[in-house]
Amino acid sequence: MSYLKKKKKKKKKVPVAEMLVRLSVRNFKNKKSKAARLVKKRHQSENEQDLQEAAIQLLNHHQNLGDLLLEVSPPPPKVLCSKEGSNCGKPEVQTLPVNGDSILVSALQRQASKLGVPVSVLSARTIVERIWELSMVPEGTSRSVLLTTEKRDKMACLILSSKNLLSHNAFSRLLFCKEIWKAEKPPVLEVVWHLHKESIVSLEELLESNSKSAAEIDWLHNDLRLLCSDPGDPTQGSEVCWQIFSDFVTVLVRNAFQESQELSKLKRIPQVCFTVLDAMLSWVLGAVSNDKQEQESLRVKAATFWSHGFDVSVYRGAISVGTLKQFFIHTLTQILTYEPQLKVSDAIGMQSEWSFAKTCPLLTSLYRKLFVLFTAEELMAHLQQVLETHEVNWQNVLSCVSTLLVCQVQAQQKLKDLLTHLLTSAFEVYELESMITAFLLARQASLEGPAVFISYSEWFKISFGNASSYHGNSKKSLVFLLKFLSDLVPFEPPQYLKVHVLHPPYVPTKYRPLLLEYVSLAKTRLADLKVSIEEMGLYEDLSAVEAAAQPQCQAEQDVEKAIVLFVNMRRIPASVMEASIFRRPYYMSRFLPALLSPRVLPDKPDSQMTFIESLKKADKIPASLYSTYIQACQKEKQRQLEGVSVEMKSDKPREPLCLLKAGLNELTHLISDQDKVEGTVDVSAQIALVSEVLKSIINDSSGDLFKEPSIKLNVVAPKLEPLETEVTDLIMKSFCQNLLESSKNNPPNRHGNWASLYVKMLCGHRLLLKIVLTRLLQLTCHQGPSLSGVHILGLSAFVIDLHESERMVPLVDTGVHLVSFTECVTQLLTCSTEESMTFCLRFCIAAVSYGLCKLETGSVEEMQAYVPHGIFKKLQYLIPRLAAEARVESVEDGAESVWSILSDPCLSWKSSALALWRHYNFRKLAKLAEFKLTFKDWVMAELDVQPGRDALSESERQEYQHWACYQQYLQACPDVGGCAGDLVTACTVLINAILDHSQRSKTVNSMQPLGSVLCWYSNTCYTDIICRLQEMVFDLELMQARAVAAGALHEDGHFLFRLIRERFSKIQINQSLSSQLVQQQELHAITRIITSLPPSVLLRTNLEKKKISLKCEDFFHFVNAEQKNGCFRACVLPYDLTVHFFRGLLSSSIACKKPSHAVNAVFTECYLKCPLLMSSAGFWWPKLEPVLWSQWSRLIEEPVPAELQKMSDCQIWARSALCGKAGSPPSDSPFVLAAFLYFSFLRQSSNINIGAVLGGIDEDCEQLLVFLLFFSVVDLISSKLHHTETMDLLRAKECCIDIVKHLEDTGNLIILFHVQEKGQSPYQLLYTMMPDLQIELMPLAFYCLFPSLDQNLLSSVMKRQDFLHVALQMYSGMVKLFLDGVDVSTSRDKQPSSKQVDSAELMGAQQFLLQVISQCPQESFAYRKQLEDACADLDPEVKAALTFRLNPIDNDSLYEEPDFL
Repeated sequence: MSYLKKKKKKKKKVPVAEMLVRLSVRNFKNKKSKAARLVKKRHQSENEQDLQEAAIQLLNHHQNLGDLLLEVSPPPPKVLCSKEGSNCGKPEVQTLPVNGDSILVSALQRQASKLGVPVSVLSARTIVERIWELSMVPEGTSRSVLLTTEKRDKMACLILSSKNLLSHNAFSRLLFCKEIWKAEKPPVLEVVWHLHKESIVSLEELLESNSKSAAEIDWLHNDLRLLCSDPGDPTQGSEVCWQIFSDFVTVLVRNAFQESQELSKLKRIPQVCFTVLDAMLSWVLGAVSNDKQEQESLRVKAATFWSHGFDVSVYRGAISVGTLKQFFIHTLTQILTYEPQLKVSDAIGMQSEWSFAKTCPLLTSLYRKLFVLFTAEELMAHLQQVLETHEVNWQNVLSCVSTLLVCQVQAQQKLKDLLTHLLTSAFEVYELESMITAFLLARQASLEGPAVFISYSEWFKISFGNASSYHGNSKKSLVFLLKFLSDLVPFEPPQYLKVHVLHPPYVPTKYRPLLLEYVSLAKTRLADLKVSIEEMGLYEDLSAVEAAAQPQCQAEQDVEKAIVLFVNMRRIPASVMEASIFRRPYYMSRFLPALLSPRVLPDKPDSQMTFIESLKKADKIPASLYSTYIQACQKEKQRQLEGVSVEMKSDKPREPLCLLKAGLNELTHLISDQDKVEGTVDVSAQIALVSEVLKSIINDSSGDLFKEPSIKLNVVAPKLEPLETEVTDLIMKSFCQNLLESSKNNPPNRHGNWASLYVKMLCGHRLLLKIVLTRLLQLTCHQGPSLSGVHILGLSAFVIDLHESERMVPLVDTGVHLVSFTECVTQLLTCSTEESMTFCLRFCIAAVSYGLCKLETGSVEEMQAYVPHGIFKKLQYLIPRLAAEARVESVEDGAESVWSILSDPCLSWKSSALALWRHYNFRKLAKLAEFKLTFKDWVMAELDVQPGRDALSESERQEYQHWACYQQYLQACPDVGGCAGDLVTACTVLINAILDHSQRSKTVNSMQPLGSVLCWYSNTCYTDIICRLQEMVFDLELMQARAVAAGALHEDGHFLFRLIRERFSKIQINQSLSSQLVQQQELHAITRIITSLPPSVLLRTNLEKKKISLKCEDFFHFVNAEQKNGCFRACVLPYDLTVHFFRGLLSSSIACKKPSHAVNAVFTECYLKCPLLMSSAGFWWPKLEPVLWSQWSRLIEEPVPAELQKMSDCQIWARSALCGKAGSPPSDSPFVLAAFLYFSFLRQSSNINIGAVLGGIDEDCEQLLVFLLFFSVVDLISSKLHHTETMDLLRAKECCIDIVKHLEDTGNLIILFHVQEKGQSPYQLLYTMMPDLQIELMPLAFYCLFPSLDQNLLSSVMKRQDFLHVALQMYSGMVKLFLDGVDVSTSRDKQPSSKQVDSAELMGAQQFLLQVISQCPQESFAYRKQLEDACADLDPEVKAALTFRLNPIDNDSLYEEPDFL
């Protein structure tokens, strides 16, 4: 040992014995020098013996045995140089022959013989005397357990002398121990350690030799305390102190907790060691309890030094694990039962101060050290045993529970099991101890936050909130629970009383008085504590430990939460409605003032303004208060315009931010040094402390946030307050620094679990998590291209760790749908421009590489948990697009570590991308269905690209798209997202992707101004993808033509219309306003796709009996079922679609033997099956005619088909009719004539009346008039529906009245209003042309038209026998429209609005119907059953009037004289 060697630089003092020997030798040589030289060799041995005897004789006259013990020692090593000089300066020990050993023994023997005592006694006494001298301290100096450097050198000599005596059997250990205890004062602890260390006398022997156990216990206990407080000499004292501590603690533990097979012969020593260890533990616990205010006091520092005795590393394998477990379990028991002075009532009121973060760090450190050797199950079982068998210190027990839950995740479930066991036992035998233990443990666990345990309010509701709870099986159990809660009331903190009052236990109705007694008692206690439930917030965390916010602050938080819920649910939250009724004082005095605080109102109503308007409509805001709010907002705006400064809210104090920085810095320090045995535990504890600091900065007092399954994020423009930004930047910066520190020497799979703990801690603070996620969106999705590589690496790793803990991260409400946060980030990582593609690629490379590194050697199934499939798909899209080398199948299989890809600074992003692309783990994941980039995924991503800002040129993009379509996906099997060589499948995928992308883009851009749809078409690769679709459809058309020519065509309908039917069938499941808008957008996109494809797609050629014919059933069905609801005006298709069909008809007819006949046949079919096409042709004919004539002339040199010619003739006839020169009709279809006539009438600029036009038509034209009335009624409905100008509405009504006048004599005046009934041909097809919404509004048209007729005309109409029946049906429809409040789309701008039949209109319709009932002739009541059925759902007044007319005989009896006889 280094400190046993002498290192004095001064000249060495010659010992007395050696000096005497030299003197005797010199005298002897002087007397007989000549003789000695002659016989030197022969008498050498004799001379040595003579010299020794002479020296002994001389010592007898100069003898001091104490000095002799310190002087006899081997000489120090001499430094020699080798001949070569290479080892000069290196010590080489030479042992010189010294006879000091025999001299010391001989001296002791002679002295012992003189004194008449044994040599062993004399040697023991002599050594003890020297030891006592070494233990002496100067007066006025406090006692020390360590030696000075000089005394330590002397002790080294004494040790060597003692070893010499032992080797000559001149020393007795037993006598030595007895002599030590006879001394005036006990030896210094370091002296005892030297004796123990050098095997002179062990500590066990020394302690066993003393019969006074109390004295030696007191000595050892005091000296160990001094040892922990006395570091000694700074140069060597610390090392010596630590070695003394380590060796003695090992001795104490080994002897105090001996296993059965290790029992020694020493009988007293185990109890002594046991007692000393307990005394030291009590000293440590005393320091913890007495020095809470001064955590850095000397006593706490000394106790902290002793706590190192619970480090497993101290024992270095000298003690078995079983012994250490006994020691740790005993220590834990002693801690839990140390001075159990606090009562249960004290624990109930004080336990909020005993959370992990508030507990003394020394105590939590001690707990963590004791937990190392045990599992959570073992620790929880021991805790249960201690609670059941001992009287405990509740403060230590509950702080131990907190530490265990924070540091061992598995303990959380074990605690739940223990709580279940305790509650079950309590209600089985009605035991109060188990009950109070369960409540204390549950409350303590809830103090650590939702990341560790559910809130107390949740636990209480789960345990006692339903009929199947522990107390729900009998009245006795219920009384037991309520009695227990009542007994707690005087000691309960207010937050727990509020939980019990607002979330009371389940009580059957007949026992409600028992519960009311407890509630009354609890409210009285709350009143005594000056805590008002009425002033409590709507969303206040009932089980929060911290004091509730001031009422006004709480009201502001309630307003924010209520607005969030209102936006999410699209209705007023139930909690607000309940508060307005049952908690009206708080609602009126706190909530509404906070909601209606003056501000500058936005131009477009925001969520708060919408919420206020909804409350006003529901009569939840007094009109006077609302008007005052509007005036105050106007004044606020005026003040700002005038430059008056507005007082800003002061920021939170800066001190918590300093604490946060310090805590995060300490966390980084711990993570950078994870080689320690307890590194993970220390990190876990530090994260818990950081969590506590964050609570004080971001106060999340809204407990209901944790009940919500999602959090609302503003993904379009995420914004944060300055303080929130500063806090989140500190959190993100710390994570990035921790990642870099961890990655200096180890890949991510050896980083430990700090990142997971870090993320889980954030998940425990829902409000903080929302802020962090918002900041993450700001950085990644809005500032991404400006980030450095280190930032990208850190943020991507953070996203991966969030994905790994996805179970704890709530879903994100983007305003459109609920998604996980990683999916939200993936959706917002756009790839539309070169800049965004480059950033997205770098981010995804870092994220996927980090995820693969975390489980590099795991299975593919395990890797899925670490790699988000959305980010993985982004890479599969971007790498081949930006790196053409990836499009070539590589034979290389990258086997290098993924970490090398991520950490190599020499690799560019392109090289990193290719290396990752070829890595075997990447390829394995790419084969999984969930991770495969399908053809549809590719199309959707490609549609996002803006051609003008693409990373590829136009030619490069076209080359890449051809590679993707024809090489990557067309031939690939469906399992990997391909099309298996099927062009129909490929076209279907392309169309579906275009339509889905259109809907998604319009949803995302819903906040953009009108016209964004056109921007979508122009700012994306829509045109490129349409080109790819056109190429494939053209190939399909060629295949179709060949199949028709070969007679091998299997006609099963065109894939395009099958696809359309499937898509609309999914949309029409829900007939809400949003679904109708989606349907219109879908229809617009489909129409655009159809018109971009070859016109021949709309018709199918069919070969029957070697004759080719044209089939249009699919297109007709599409028009009749879907397109009629998307017309730009009623009964008229868009021009593009109309001309596309007729151009396709003319083109396809060339394949037929007689093209003109084929065209005529299709026109005839149109009259019968799709009249909407014909009415559209009539509307667009001035534009349509030159196009069709020109095309026909290009296709074939024949006269135009007869039906086409008839259309032109109808247009000429309609113009002539408007001029009063109508001749005979050119067509035998009154419907076509009516369409041309009506639309020509609308286009004419003169103010000619339709009545005058009809007067010029002399032919019998009843059907023509009915069809004209149909078109005019449709326009009337459109005028009322789309809120057009009043003149348009009046003109439409006048037109209808003029036509009705001409139909007065025909008898078919009202046939339009019940044409839906079967058997009403030839008008049956009219309703197939009308949009579904207009059909529903036919009652509105009826009661708009007929009350406007003059009395004579109306009287003539009422003579019709079925008029009353139709009027009743229409009124029933009006009532239904009024009650349902039908949601309809308005004008062509597609802005949604709610249209409901006005009450005035309904009242007018009722008065008109009552008039009709009273004036209709008796013949109208002939069909009694039909009339009764029609009036079944009408209002009582109408029903009474109708009943009166249906029973004329009974009515007359009312006027008969009574018969009293």
